[in-house]
Amino acid sequence: MYKERIVIKVGTNVMTNKDNRIVRPVLRNLVRQIAELYDRDIMVVLVSSGSVIAGKEVLGKAKIKNKTQRRQVYSSIGQPRMMRLYYNIFYDYGMKCAQVLPTKRDFSPGVHRENMISCVEGLMQEGVIPIANEDDAVSVRNSMFSDNDELASLIAQLIEADRLIILTDIDGLYTGHPEAKDSNLISNVDPEDDLGRYIKSSNKAEGEGRGGMGSKLDYAQAAAANNIPTYIANGTNPNTIIDIIDGKDVGTKVSL
Repeated sequence: MYKERIVIKVGTNVMTNKDNRIVRPVLRNLVRQIAELYDRDIMVVLVSSGSVIAGKEVLGKAKIKNKTQRRQVYSSIGQPRMMRLYYNIFYDYGMKCAQVLPTKRDFSPGVHRENMISCVEGLMQEGVIPIANEDDAVSVRNSMFSDNDELASLIAQLIEADRLIILTDIDGLYTGHPEAKDSNLISNVDPEDDLGRYIKSSNKAEGEGRGGMGSKLDYAQAAAANNIPTYIANGTNPNTIIDIIDGKDVGTKVSL
């Protein structure tokens, strides 16, 4: 058995550059940290975005007019490409990974939920890193996850994780705009705190991910309310995950 089991969610903005291209060294750095945790008997379930961006890199500008269908096509092309990238990097570190593509019904009570638990638990018992992403290719719009932040929170609660780490491209929750001089990082948040005054809406291009800071905090608070300490931190920094596990003051911690 592992000392800890944690869920790490990495967003599209962490793994892409300003041209919306996937940055392989970022993925390598992510896997390096997961491999270090594995050596410490800490098992990770990785929730990874990026399939839509990866599909756009291959296909270019699609002719499809329907936005949902276009996303399905991009994701279908990009998902195996993302897994190939991850597979090769994990292989370099002497590790194995596996693809898990949940839909929302897999978290409803019943046989789908039991199968989901069985799959993830089985992979972890074998020392294989589950890599989860919403199955955009088949998800029905009215039963989609709002974003991978929701998926990560649900998986964390499903496996009763010891922690949830949500990696984004800023250091955490700020009292104002992250780049404003009078804005300060908020280190600790309670699951019951009303954080609406801190949240700014964001306009994202297609493929950049559906979740903003408001979404991250909503699902972080949901996990924390179920006794899963949750961290929102900057995944572009080289050692963020290890620093969190080592108890350093990194990002915004949401906990009881």
